[in-house]
Amino acid sequence: MTIPVLTIDGPSGAGKGTVSRLVAKQLGWHYLDSGSIYRSLAIAVLQKSVDVNDVAEIVKLAQNLALEFDCGEELTVKLNGENITAQLGLESTGAVASVVAAVPQVRQVLLQKQKDFRRLPGLVADGRDMGTVVFPDAAYKVFLTASAGERAGRRYKQLKEKGIDANLALITNEIEERDRRDREREAAPLAMASDALYIDSSDMGITAVIEEVLSLIR
Repeated sequence: MTIPVLTIDGPSGAGKGTVSRLVAKQLGWHYLDSGSIYRSLAIAVLQKSVDVNDVAEIVKLAQNLALEFDCGEELTVKLNGENITAQLGLESTGAVASVVAAVPQVRQVLLQKQKDFRRLPGLVADGRDMGTVVFPDAAYKVFLTASAGERAGRRYKQLKEKGIDANLALITNEIEERDRRDREREAAPLAMASDALYIDSSDMGITAVIEEVLSLIR
């Protein structure tokens, strides 16, 4: 029996995480936030004080990575049973994640880790290359995007609500730059699968996006 997979790919800030979590919850399926995989490994590297150039040791950590994603009101990520959600967004975590993500042997191990999330009754996988690289045989694929301006506006609003000073023009530039890097990188670039449903959420509310994704499965 083929275990069903729904992949939701797209650029940063398009709402993939929220949509994926809510869809997984409604379907009662497992959830994979692929973006957290490398950051979780980075946290393991920092916790064990492993040198970022020690490939053999990092590969070993990657092989023993035990991750759980809990789709409550907010996403909770557990690494070997410990809640690491608050550490995922730290600059130090991101810096180490970008180093380990560039190591081919590490990518290979973590690719298999992502595939292992495919369990009954089904999986919703959110990322940049879920439908093209990790689950090319997925029965359901979505490419969720929004204009850079719209995504920057959402990010600006989020930061303001948290009381963080933000500059809209700067955020827009950062998003456009990140999009370019994601499209042009050699390993698993951001690309839309040829058989994916394209959704532009620029003028859509979250409920409408979720309905469109669920109608694909129904």
